[in-house]
Amino acid sequence: MDLGTPWKKLDAPVAEEELAWVDKYWRAANYMSVGQIYLRSNPLMRSDWVDEKTGETRDFGRADVKHRLVGHWGTTPGINFLMGHANRLIHDHGQSVVFFMGPGHGGPAGTSQSLLDGTYREIRPDITDDEAGLQKFFRQFSYPGGIPSHFAPETPGSIHEGGELGYTLSHAYGAVLNNPSLLAFAVVGDGEAETGPLATSWQTNKLVNPLTDGIVLPILHLNGYKIANPTILARISDEERNEFFRGMGYHPYTFEAGFDDESHISIHRRFAALLEQVFNEICDIKWRALAGETARPAYPMIVFRTPKGWTCPKYIDGKKTEGSWRAHQVPLTSAKDTHEHFRVLRGWLRSYKPAELWNEDGSLKPEVTEFMPQGDLRLGANPNANGGLIREDLELPDIHDYEIPVAEKGHGYGTTEASRVFGNYTADVLKLNLTKFRVFGPDETASNRLQAAYKLTDKQWDAGFNADPENDSYLSTTGGVIEQLSEHQCEGLLEGFLLTGRHGVWSSYESFIHVVDSMINQHAKWLEATVRHIPWRKPIASLNILLSSHVWRQDHNGFSHQDPGFVDLLLNKNFHNDHVVQIYYPADANMLLCVGEEAYKSTNKINAIFAGKQPAPTFQSIDEAQLELQKGAATWDWAGNVKDGEQPDIVLASCGDVPTLEMLAASDALQDLGIKVRFVNVVKLLAIQDHEENDASLTDEEFTKLFGEDVPVLFAFHAYAHTIYGLIHGRPNHDNFHVHGYMEEGSTTTPFDMLRLNEMDRFALAAHALEILDADKYAEKIKEYRDFREEAFQFAVDNGYDHPRFTEWSWRDVVGQDNSAAAMSSTGGDNDE
Repeated sequence: MDLGTPWKKLDAPVAEEELAWVDKYWRAANYMSVGQIYLRSNPLMRSDWVDEKTGETRDFGRADVKHRLVGHWGTTPGINFLMGHANRLIHDHGQSVVFFMGPGHGGPAGTSQSLLDGTYREIRPDITDDEAGLQKFFRQFSYPGGIPSHFAPETPGSIHEGGELGYTLSHAYGAVLNNPSLLAFAVVGDGEAETGPLATSWQTNKLVNPLTDGIVLPILHLNGYKIANPTILARISDEERNEFFRGMGYHPYTFEAGFDDESHISIHRRFAALLEQVFNEICDIKWRALAGETARPAYPMIVFRTPKGWTCPKYIDGKKTEGSWRAHQVPLTSAKDTHEHFRVLRGWLRSYKPAELWNEDGSLKPEVTEFMPQGDLRLGANPNANGGLIREDLELPDIHDYEIPVAEKGHGYGTTEASRVFGNYTADVLKLNLTKFRVFGPDETASNRLQAAYKLTDKQWDAGFNADPENDSYLSTTGGVIEQLSEHQCEGLLEGFLLTGRHGVWSSYESFIHVVDSMINQHAKWLEATVRHIPWRKPIASLNILLSSHVWRQDHNGFSHQDPGFVDLLLNKNFHNDHVVQIYYPADANMLLCVGEEAYKSTNKINAIFAGKQPAPTFQSIDEAQLELQKGAATWDWAGNVKDGEQPDIVLASCGDVPTLEMLAASDALQDLGIKVRFVNVVKLLAIQDHEENDASLTDEEFTKLFGEDVPVLFAFHAYAHTIYGLIHGRPNHDNFHVHGYMEEGSTTTPFDMLRLNEMDRFALAAHALEILDADKYAEKIKEYRDFREEAFQFAVDNGYDHPRFTEWSWRDVVGQDNSAAAMSSTGGDNDE
């Protein structure tokens, strides 16, 4: 792959013939963009068109206009202009560039660009370089059986669809991390600039290093209007807007065009000169960094001010269109229905002079592509925009090196913080893969126990340093960890890092992962489209999220921090057997190690790992955990008292670390009563989903072997009970399931009381099991358990800590373990906020 020689200045102004070429590119791209929105036939407006239905020869007319006019014109001509100039820059400088289209509604610009640079025909040879190919290209846009209207993954060079606004800069900054030769051409829509995620992502210039990372060039596409309202940044004064960006650490340049009768060549000349000036400034930043300069630079950015819908008719039906919100989508909605609107459309298309751009046979004239970049430097071919091409597998340490010695000490050994063990493993993953793996977190890396990374690397930071180094622990201008108190930024930076061929993980408090619900939604859709339809997009590394500080242990924060519902969003993405989502609930540290290894090896997935960070026992050896992980669920023979093939009285099942601990204690109590128990643990939630909905789940035969054919099942689940009922609907024996989950009850309280409030404590579970089996026979025992729950609550109220009968229990076969309060609980809570 040839990605040129980066950061090379030119000694002369841009040649006039290149400016003329950029104008040809712009006109061709604009014509194709309008054509995609409006035309289904006669793509070059011939007067002697042979109608494909009737065989008759006719003039260009309303019959050539699509019945449904779908798409967005308003942002597209500005995007076409910027893409033309980006291509010129790449051609002249040999610079590796990825184009991030924040206004994703500019989809027609993206497809036009990839057709012009040749990459579209490489993946779609049916779009031939002739009139028939151009007609197919136009017709497919936003058309049944065709392509989406956004800059979607189906388009070469797309890396950021922009279906939801707000993530341009976070994706761009993620892409340039550890990518020192890459220039991210990041176009931000002025409507997008009003979103929360985008507003905070301006700050990310303080978390990159011009020596070790690439450069992001933000271009604010200031066309003045959203769907129906003006934009804030377009209405404030130039002085106020520039002061804002200077305050964000940028050197803003303002470019205006399209508001008077200036010729297009003059406009191109001015912008090319500005772009050269800006690029020279970027080169100086890179070369000063190479020379050892450490001061944070003011990175250049461009405020690109043009009319919305630039080059469309200025007025339609007597109402202002170019430079108005009316240009946002389809300015001529009745082009098929009324001759007046069709006449305006025809004039609009003719204004781009297509006869100067296409030959009689419908092929592009060579001069339209004369100065396009070549090979991998083409925007549609840059491997950074198809990151699987350059992705390399991680070098992973042996997880046995981090194993908690359950095989020697017995099931239920120790009091280990599972996420800390995972953090130790992840730190060594980082050590072995310093340039292709990163850790992200919203000020919670240490809180979520991943701080072992700081023994190897720092948090990358360039926003000033305190004179007292004790207040700036692990901060430096280089590092493999980035922390910014924004879940949006963590998610967006990691997405950009992955989409350009690298690997990573970020951690979040479980309740606040909802902040990025819609981002996860968008990334899942990108993966789904790729898996289903786009074989030329090579697999990227999976998006790994550790969700700790979870619902069951929020001793410091209480009800506001208690929400396990993110899992339900993920389940919505598990359709069509795309398998782009995996949901893990490791019960202990050793299983979390196995899960981490599997997640770091996987591709094209979103891996959500729900794991606690408080001290807890470890129940399985690494080898046992790996066997369970293969299927996603397994019988824990040591936790029950029935032999293989023997019918249990009840199946006790668990999914999640705290529910597993509580169900094990309940199993212990029930076995003491002579009840035959089979114990099942689920680590991959999707393993139990109905097999007809998920071909990677357990078969019905495997499901029945675990949960029985006609036996009651008591299931303790980390999140909401309805999630389990929905997953197993249609499974054998599903009517016999009784699920305990989070009941939306919580407070800042003790661990036992949190469980008691939600009927998840061992005493409630054991009582319910007895009620299922024979409420009359076990009435006395049920009452004992229920009464003790109230007694234990009152004990906590009176003393401020939990009852010893709760804290001092441990599993029966632990070798040499002291039955003390430390054996099963922790007096510490979260060290957050």
